[in-house]
Amino acid sequence: MAACGRGSLVLVGAPLNGRWLRASHCLPAVALTLLLAWHCGAQGGSDRVRDALGAHNQPQDGGPVGQVEVQGLPQAQFQARPQGQAQFQAPRKNIWRLSEDPMCHEDVVRLCPKHTWQNNFAVLECLQDVREVDDEISSDCNHLLWNYKFNLTTDPKFEAAAGEVCKITLGEVKECADQEPGKGYIISCLIEHRANITEYQCRQFITKMTAIIFSDYQLICGFVDSCKNDINQLKCGSIRPGEKDVHSQGEVVSCLEKALVSEDKAISDNCKKAILRVAELSSDDFHLDRHLYFSCRDDRERFCEDILGGEGRVYKCLFNHKFEEAMSDKCREALTTRQKLIVQDYKVSYSLAKACKNDLRKYRCNAENLPRAREARLSYLLLCLESSVHRGRQVSGECQGEMLDYRRMLMEDFSLSPEIVLNCRSEIELHCSGLHRKGRTLHCLMRMGRGDKGSLGQNCQQSLQSLVQETDPGADYRIDRALNEACESVIQTACKHIRNGDPMILSCLMEHLYTEKMVEECEHRLLELQYFISRDWKLDPVLYRKCQGDASRLCHTQGWNQTSEMLPPGAVFSCLYRHAYRTEEQGRRLSRDCRAEIQRILHQRALDVKLEPALQERCIIDLGKWCSEKTDPGQELECLQDHLDDLAVDCRDIVGNLTELESEDIQIEALLMRACDPVIQTYCHELADNQIDSGDLMECLVQNKHQKEMNEKCAVGVTHFQLIQMKDFRFSYKFKMACKEDVLKLCPNIKKKVDVVICLSTTVRNDTLQENKEQRVSIKCRKQLRVEELEMTEDIRLEPDLYVSCKVDIEKHCQNVPFGNAQVVECLKDVKKVLSTRCHDKIFKLQESEMSDPELDYTLMRVCKQMIKRYCADADSKNVLQCLKQNKNAELMDPKCKQMITKRQITQNTDYRLNPVLRKACKADIPKFCQSVLNNVKDGKELEGQVISCLKLKYADQVLTGQRLSSDCEDQIRIIIQESALDYRLDPQLQIHCTKEINSLCAEEVAAQEQTGQVEECLKINLLKIVGEPCKKEVLNMLQESKADIFVDPVLHAACGLDIKHQCASILPGKGRQMSCLLEALEDKTVRLQPDCKKRLQDRLEMWSYAAKVAPAEGFADLAYQVMTSPSKNYLMGLLALGVCILFLLGMTCGRITKRVTRELKDR
Repeated sequence: MAACGRGSLVLVGAPLNGRWLRASHCLPAVALTLLLAWHCGAQGGSDRVRDALGAHNQPQDGGPVGQVEVQGLPQAQFQARPQGQAQFQAPRKNIWRLSEDPMCHEDVVRLCPKHTWQNNFAVLECLQDVREVDDEISSDCNHLLWNYKFNLTTDPKFEAAAGEVCKITLGEVKECADQEPGKGYIISCLIEHRANITEYQCRQFITKMTAIIFSDYQLICGFVDSCKNDINQLKCGSIRPGEKDVHSQGEVVSCLEKALVSEDKAISDNCKKAILRVAELSSDDFHLDRHLYFSCRDDRERFCEDILGGEGRVYKCLFNHKFEEAMSDKCREALTTRQKLIVQDYKVSYSLAKACKNDLRKYRCNAENLPRAREARLSYLLLCLESSVHRGRQVSGECQGEMLDYRRMLMEDFSLSPEIVLNCRSEIELHCSGLHRKGRTLHCLMRMGRGDKGSLGQNCQQSLQSLVQETDPGADYRIDRALNEACESVIQTACKHIRNGDPMILSCLMEHLYTEKMVEECEHRLLELQYFISRDWKLDPVLYRKCQGDASRLCHTQGWNQTSEMLPPGAVFSCLYRHAYRTEEQGRRLSRDCRAEIQRILHQRALDVKLEPALQERCIIDLGKWCSEKTDPGQELECLQDHLDDLAVDCRDIVGNLTELESEDIQIEALLMRACDPVIQTYCHELADNQIDSGDLMECLVQNKHQKEMNEKCAVGVTHFQLIQMKDFRFSYKFKMACKEDVLKLCPNIKKKVDVVICLSTTVRNDTLQENKEQRVSIKCRKQLRVEELEMTEDIRLEPDLYVSCKVDIEKHCQNVPFGNAQVVECLKDVKKVLSTRCHDKIFKLQESEMSDPELDYTLMRVCKQMIKRYCADADSKNVLQCLKQNKNAELMDPKCKQMITKRQITQNTDYRLNPVLRKACKADIPKFCQSVLNNVKDGKELEGQVISCLKLKYADQVLTGQRLSSDCEDQIRIIIQESALDYRLDPQLQIHCTKEINSLCAEEVAAQEQTGQVEECLKINLLKIVGEPCKKEVLNMLQESKADIFVDPVLHAACGLDIKHQCASILPGKGRQMSCLLEALEDKTVRLQPDCKKRLQDRLEMWSYAAKVAPAEGFADLAYQVMTSPSKNYLMGLLALGVCILFLLGMTCGRITKRVTRELKDR
């Protein structure tokens, strides 16, 4: 489309070979005239030019409108002017010039430089470019200029002259030379190929001619015919010559352009093609878009003063400054209209069409089987070329640069995207009005899409997703101006090592999300963009490059610019990460590079549940129901995991799957990894560096959970993950992989991890007790089962049944006690007597299992860790406590560990069931000797040391009664008596009955730093002061026990150690033998004992004597024992013998008198 002459036709469609549109109508005689005017005025020219220039003589004043004589050319008729206006003068013989015409002379002198007066075209250009109100030209001059240009466009001889001026060019551009002459096609073709014209005169001719044509829409060939109805319908103004000034002509085209890019107005197809063709032909020269030129002339001087005209450079410069504060609103509006035309047809951008011409052809982005309307759209071009880039095809750097500019343009101004304007209108008006500039509106809509501010309609959401794909900001963050400006400081500090524009910049920003280097504004913009990138795996260029082969093979994906509406958002990525964590046995794993990239993205997106499309879609109701107040980073997923059993089925499944992935690769929990970095660097750095985690890193964190490097955030995160693991055994990756087959075989239909552990542990225990040759649980499962059992002891919450049973008691008695380090469990043990029945039973069972297997006693193992390594390294795990008890008084024993051992001894002595060694040793003795004690204890109650006290008394009485304990039981009871004699706290009955007396009589001994039998000795010495019968009885029992063996009386044993060595060396210990030896030595006047030993023995004799007096015998055996152990044994035995004799004699003499039998009875 160019200038029109008579008999012109309308536009035809674009040729299928992709060349520029051509007008099937004339390009007028204006061409030659322009050339001649320019050539003569500027250079003096040839004779032919001089003759031609002299052809334009002005008609004389007052005469009718005549014809202008043109030498060698037919005369052209001027149109009539309104009545009352001056008419043209008769032609003069000299050359006619605009500057000399009376109608324009004054305006020329006033507005145009003198050196231009001799050049008609220079004067024409000067006058038609005047825009200021104060410099407006007169109506007569306007009329003259328009008639002059119109007259030029109607001369058919110009084509021949143009052919002569552009002779060399036509020889090079065969397409134009082959056009049919005489219809203006040649010049139209030259205009279309003006970028390829190298001939100086021809280029100048085409340039000047184009400027004239585009100054008036009526001079553009076919434009009026194509758009006449649209002009009238849209009231854009059907301008007749002389009614408006020359500048208003551009307003008509501008009005039509605005209607074209508006969603509310309809333009006919022919007019639409004409408008786009005009915009296309004016794409290289800023001056050719008359409306934009006049709207932006001042802004051009302000922003683009140093930019050379041509090739669309001024347009691009103005586009780049569109949102500057100093940019005028009128220019901004005109630029926006121009940009919208580019969106409609990329060829309206000269630089883009030129730079990408070869690439478009090379990659068939203008394929013949596609409709013109589609292939011309900027979005189609971008998608097609971006697809080629992402597939690794070579696209020229110049083309990629242009694409970058226009992708940035689309992200800056939402109004350039018709779909956004149409589908998001209500959302913009309601939530995002006033944020037009610099991409703020789009980010406002993105924020709504995330659900942070209202909600988006489905159509608006899809339009936004399409725009993000078209602009592809994931490939270069600079495309998103709002993100670029918000994150500039973060990029300069945290990502300065990455090349500017590299796709990894976005990844770097995600890695620093919620860190000290991140700023709030950048955080918001980043998450808003990532929300849409996460919904289409192709929008992450690094992911697409590394995984496109795997995605095609495993997930049946299509090309980059092909999107299946059947696939839900995020479906391909979900498919990829499911395959990323498959084992080799499961088959079809991802390539190494793709797997690493999937892990990287999972680590980043786990920071925000909204970056997991499937999770957000399926859990939207549950998020609102359970987690509305959990808005901090990472809290939403934790909340869903906490309420796993309460979630809807679909939500529970996907949360479970994600948690299962986390168990294999805990680095997905990026926030947890950051919090735990000090611990990881110190204790787990080798595991963290492994590409394949397999649950080892979390296991390491659990094992080092209470190291000094562990901070509160890390401890809380690790504990939370442990708690989540208890909900399903699949959430513990190592346990799942080790025991999966065993669970299916032995514990089917059991899901909760704690139940699975109990099931498998019970199976292992039963197989062990029954001494089965083959364990039903595999060895690898038994090893991992042990790990799980030990981990569960660290926090009561890891044993849900126990925690639920004791929850009320915890709140009542252990409210301020931290859960970690088994502190709550230890607290409950300390207040066991006041616990509710249900909780008490659970704690008792827990203590039973811990005493049977001390490794399950977390507190003991933690406090005595070093002592176990020192003294019990070779001991079996089940005998660790026994080993520690044996080394309790070692010189190097840690005081804290010693205190903990004592605490466990106290616990064991409260109930024989908590002492597995004693229970096994006295299995037959307890029902034999202490059944009465068992019968008197109610079900569910602890024995409070009664059974052990019973066994202790039997041990002491066995010398006299002859009823001996079994040897194993006797050994264990002797150990208990010895231990209790050193520490009164190990005797539960003594503590129960003598608490008051101990506090009043032995306060100083109780306060001693270490118990070595002082309290027991104090009670013995103060036996006469003890009033309470229960306490007195317990002290008497202690005295009785001490008779059985000197070893159970540590004070006496310490005082008489040398005497035992000298006087009783040949006497075997036990059964009171050494005690009897010392007592005989005391009575022997020839034996000299140590003073301290002698004094202690005398004290003991007095105590035993007193005990014999105050403690009545409970039976014949007890009485006999008291007599035999009495110092007056011989005297008492003599009295007993005398009494028996007297009774015998009395019976012989008196018995017959008291009971006489009659003779009759005898004789019967």
